[in-house]
Amino acid sequence: MESIASSQCKVCCVRVTAGRVASWDSCATIRSVVARNTLSSCTRTGGWPLPGTMSPWTRSCQSLGISRWKKCPRMVSSTFLAQMSPSSWTQQSSASSSSSPLVHTPERSSRKSPGPVQASTQRPQILSSCGCLDTGALSWRPSRPRRKAGIRSQAPGRGVPELAEAGGSSSDELRPNGKGLPVDQSSWSQNKPENSLSRQNKSKSEITNMVRSSTITVSDKAHILSMQKFGLRDTIVKSHLIQKEEDYTYIQNFRFFVGTYNVNGQSPKECLRPWLSHDTQAPDVYCVGFQELDLSKEAFFFHDTPKEEEWFKAVSESLHPDAKYAKVKLIRLVGIMLLLYVKQEHAAYISEVEAETVGTGIMGRMGNKGGVAIRFQFHSTSICVVNSHLAAHTEEYERRNQDYKDICSRMQFCQVDPSLPPLTISKHDVILWLGDLNYRIEEPDVEKVKKLIEEKAFQTLYTYDQLRAQVAAKAVFEGFSEGELTFQPTYKYDTGSDDWDTSEKCRAPAWCDRVLWKGKNITQLSYQSHMALKTSDHKPVSSVFDIGVRVINEELYRKTLEEIVRSLDKMENANIPSVSLSKREFCFQNVKYMHLQVESFTIRNGQVPCQFEFISKPNEESYCKQWLRASPSRGFLLPDSAIEIELELFVNKTTATKLNSGEDKIEDILVLHLDRGKDYFLSVSGNYMPSCFGSPIHTLCYMKEPILDLPLETIRELTLMQLQTEDNGSQLEKPMDIPKELWILVDYLYRNAIQQEDLFQQPGLRLEFDHIRDCLDTGTIDNLSASNHSVAEALLLFLESLPEPVICYSAYRNCLECSGNLTASKQVITTLPACHRNVFTYLMAFLQELLKNSAKNHLDDNILASIFGSLLLRNPAGHQKLEMAEKKKAQEFVHQFLTHPEPLSLLSYSA
Repeated sequence: MESIASSQCKVCCVRVTAGRVASWDSCATIRSVVARNTLSSCTRTGGWPLPGTMSPWTRSCQSLGISRWKKCPRMVSSTFLAQMSPSSWTQQSSASSSSSPLVHTPERSSRKSPGPVQASTQRPQILSSCGCLDTGALSWRPSRPRRKAGIRSQAPGRGVPELAEAGGSSSDELRPNGKGLPVDQSSWSQNKPENSLSRQNKSKSEITNMVRSSTITVSDKAHILSMQKFGLRDTIVKSHLIQKEEDYTYIQNFRFFVGTYNVNGQSPKECLRPWLSHDTQAPDVYCVGFQELDLSKEAFFFHDTPKEEEWFKAVSESLHPDAKYAKVKLIRLVGIMLLLYVKQEHAAYISEVEAETVGTGIMGRMGNKGGVAIRFQFHSTSICVVNSHLAAHTEEYERRNQDYKDICSRMQFCQVDPSLPPLTISKHDVILWLGDLNYRIEEPDVEKVKKLIEEKAFQTLYTYDQLRAQVAAKAVFEGFSEGELTFQPTYKYDTGSDDWDTSEKCRAPAWCDRVLWKGKNITQLSYQSHMALKTSDHKPVSSVFDIGVRVINEELYRKTLEEIVRSLDKMENANIPSVSLSKREFCFQNVKYMHLQVESFTIRNGQVPCQFEFISKPNEESYCKQWLRASPSRGFLLPDSAIEIELELFVNKTTATKLNSGEDKIEDILVLHLDRGKDYFLSVSGNYMPSCFGSPIHTLCYMKEPILDLPLETIRELTLMQLQTEDNGSQLEKPMDIPKELWILVDYLYRNAIQQEDLFQQPGLRLEFDHIRDCLDTGTIDNLSASNHSVAEALLLFLESLPEPVICYSAYRNCLECSGNLTASKQVITTLPACHRNVFTYLMAFLQELLKNSAKNHLDDNILASIFGSLLLRNPAGHQKLEMAEKKKAQEFVHQFLTHPEPLSLLSYSA
């Protein structure tokens, strides 16, 4: 067998015979080629001014014409006045991402498990280089722990020499219908290599070229379980293989290095070897995570940063000098980056590599907080590595808990078999979770904290740790473990020193940077901070593990597989499967906008193995309506087994409008189909509570009363009313100039949050959004009590839910074309229907007021233009996500109204 060092390795191919027995085929010897790895997408409480001190904001509010709504305080009337102050528009630019060749990891050269690797004295050789970044915006769905149902979805061997993706993840490619959203399994897809010719028929040069041009990494796992066909026989084989896994596998320990470092937006200024190579033994696997890689606006809004390459290079040059490493994957979301390296000799045993991101910033769009993750198969063990940066500030521990739950529920990885549902974090054998979790020390006396640190009384100090308290309360990280904290807190230091924070805020020390794990056969060897590094206000943390990985004995595997296939051949007969259902009728009462309701039932199988699936009804594309989802929607049951199915009902911006208008109702019939068996019919019914969320602007302007006080027929008529009806002499009562609900939200923010730091950038709480929605829909605004961030997010969600955006779809292209011309832009605004025109001007006046307080709230015109540009201007082509060029033009269009000194002239409208 040729050595790895000689750059020669064997590529072993496998064919599945007619008898479904995997057999080794001939081998072709190729030279190890490793290329660059591409990653493609990757309080103010003063209220209103005193009489006689009317501000421009007050004068602008007095024109809104909503005084007729009796339940809204401080109503105003007549002409609209919006004062604009001068400022210059700075065009933000970002470098375009370019793709580069992909990494090729060497195949294993024999079937034997790898033995101990001899250490060398060479410097670490990095076998791949950094590619582009990975980004993507996520729409949030309520976070709710997912239950494990049925059998595991992956068998131990995981595939005929499969080709697992090694490129970066893209929000649109990896997850159709929007990343982060649970989707119907029938739409899951994943690109597959088209060329399935046997590798022994290719020349060396052909093989090399194929690897270079491929978007996948070669794996040499040898069995049939990667078949795309959702066949009953293959599913039974998979189930039996899982049950017999211990018969053909053994446990082998591998050393994992897990490190996390919040670099506070700094570039690397010192060697990272004291952190990454402090141990005498070279790790087999490196998992290195960063937070706050770049704090600039360009990174925040355009996801582009040169610091990705800088820190990648710094890490690559500081890996252990006694081994050669190949980069498996790099994934980044704004400033959260995760790198995965393996020793060169292990690269052939890495397969099914997937990477994903989840932003937990405002509306799930902003990636300044959130998580990135890489999952992969190492031999026969599935591993998921998560790097997260959770919400800041001592009092925001509930927000951190919610961020954790959002990451767990929304992080989903495509499988090699597209017919299988995505994998969540919890569906892995080993989970390594690292990052700046931001949990603080509750002890209010900073000096007492520092004194305990000086005395090295870390266990006493640990009793005040927020993460310890939240884990004990089972609010987060249930089932995870963490090593003993024997090092001093890693935050916050004066940059360039080991001195505690001496700034004006004087932050209390805290163990913000942590490493936790979950799984079997995991032994933590070390857990420490590294005080020698002084680049940031955080100190890096590392943890070294010995992790037992299941390795397949190929000979025993083939024997086990042959036995299963033979027994199935004897068992096959004409038996018809049948099941019993614990419930067939489901009623969802008082369904509300963006409020998840769940009903469950149990499928219990009889004596015959059974495959089930929810199927579409005639002339329908999906098995259920958009607001409904079954989880799981398909599966397999062994004899006398059972599975719990959850029906999740969730109304969002896509489905709310038709439910408001009565065009759709909470009514559906689900068809549960058994392969080779009969169909079962499930009835779903309920009632939807109409909401201002998802209602058109002009409809809300005609609603003088809260929407839930109106008859359903009136809501239906107003929702279905065409937009131009308001201007063509309708006999309806004269409408208000803007929706009262919009006024309530903006007025609340004006009175309470005009100086709020990070407004529109920090998410609110989910329960508070429910309260805000109910207050708006019932008119009980005197009871409105929520954090400023929750009200701000509710305002953004309100604008996002409008079926016709503030700037109508018909004006979208004109706005983009004249985004650099203020005069032309004003003309476009004057062509909008009066209600839309008024809302636009009202919002611009409010945002201008926020900018006048930028010294306190830290907002600037670029931030507000970026946030509101994508909400006020939406692509009419299926509400697609804006391309970068369009996104910048939309921002520029809004930006010029924020910074120009002249008020916007309006056509006449009713007072």
